Amino acid sequence: MAKKRKSIATRWFINSFGVVAVIMLIITVAVYITARTYYYNAVSMYLRSEAGVVAGVLTGFYEGSSSNYADEVRDAVEMFDKKDVMELMAIDKNGHIDISSSGFSPENEADMPDYNAAMESADGMGEYIGRISRSSVSEKYMAVTVMIASGNSDYNAIRVMSSLERVDSQIFGIVLIAAGAGFCVLILVLFLDLYFVRSILRPIRKMADSSRKLAKGDFSERIPNDRDDEIGELCTAFNYMANELQDSEAMKNDFISSVSHELRTPLTAIKGWSETVMEMDDRETTKKGMRVITDETERLSSMVEELLDFSRIQNNRLSLQKTNMDVLAELADAILIYTERAAKNNIIINYHEPEGIAMIYGDKNRLRQVFINIIDNAVKYIGKDGVINVEAHLFDDRVEIKIADNGCGISAEDLPKVKNRFYKANNTVRGSGIGLAVADELVSRHGGRLDIESEKGVGTTVTIELPTATLDSAQ
Repeated sequence: MAKKRKSIATRWFINSFGVVAVIMLIITVAVYITARTYYYNAVSMYLRSEAGVVAGVLTGFYEGSSSNYADEVRDAVEMFDKKDVMELMAIDKNGHIDISSSGFSPENEADMPDYNAAMESADGMGEYIGRISRSSVSEKYMAVTVMIASGNSDYNAIRVMSSLERVDSQIFGIVLIAAGAGFCVLILVLFLDLYFVRSILRPIRKMADSSRKLAKGDFSERIPNDRDDEIGELCTAFNYMANELQDSEAMKNDFISSVSHELRTPLTAIKGWSETVMEMDDRETTKKGMRVITDETERLSSMVEELLDFSRIQNNRLSLQKTNMDVLAELADAILIYTERAAKNNIIINYHEPEGIAMIYGDKNRLRQVFINIIDNAVKYIGKDGVINVEAHLFDDRVEIKIADNGCGISAEDLPKVKNRFYKANNTVRGSGIGLAVADELVSRHGGRLDIESEKGVGTTVTIELPTATLDSAQ
């Protein structure tokens, strides 16, 4: 069973929206805790202040002893001027509420943890938050009890109590505002995430569709790109890849066409002259035909060997038999091979040979192949009545070989591509289009460099640089 795909949009939503939702929840909880702590502390301080004031007044009555202390306590409770916001109570020595500024006592008089806490505390003050039921209505409240001097009276504490319903309503309003703001942030994040993810997914999906078309051989697909970011860079890279594939496909088709033509020409000549030799019993005609057959066979063999080398390079199976060698000797052999052939077309090869030897660590057969390839190209592109100048220069760490011709040259547009596989700047000249690619790879594997300078209608200069080696080098 195929594994269900999890899209980028889903992962982004879970990771981004989920994290923001958790943060908003934490902020809302923090707002609730902060608001509750602030308001409850304010109510507590207010109640403690009022209880302290009443206790201070009663303490003054007690110390003055100018009248009945119990009556003063009852008068203070009954005439309490803030009974609209809080309730004042007098508690007797038995822990019962004897009198209240509201005119009635709670139904559960024994439930006064603040009174018990006041009796046990060092400062004689206790606090409690709880719920009270009056007339079947449950109400949250805060109570503060302060111990007072009792003397001969039955009262030993006063208690102030205030409802927390309005405070809780304010806290709820603040939390509701915070939650609403958080919800708005979540909605904003959701829309921004959707817009952002879609802006990423659209070009990615387009690339996926275009990739499938490229895989089927449609190299005309391109992705519109008007972005200046990483996605834009990806689109640019994709379009560049498509261009390269299209160019490679075109070069491959040209290569197949060119190779087919190159193979057909010598095969036609071999077949034609074979039939002629078989039908005619003429010594001169036979010699001429056999010479043509030999030349065309050599041409076919060279072409096949070039293709095999290219295949080995592509598969990384090309091996070099390196040893210490005189590279100038191989260059001289390659020039000698082409001197007579060039002379037939009135092409002069001038070789300016330096004194001494140029020892390098390399494969002499492969380097001779490089020189033959470069000189052969020069002969082909000169045509007739041209000049090829070959120069070699020795340096401490390298040998530099220049092969220059005054042929048709290469245009500035084609020059950067001539070392690419399958590429031919001039399709009217025979060749497979991979000779320079093979030569460049061989020079590179010897640690050297092959550079080409050319101007259309003026000529071409190929420079080969190879690192020199000591006579006892071994690698």
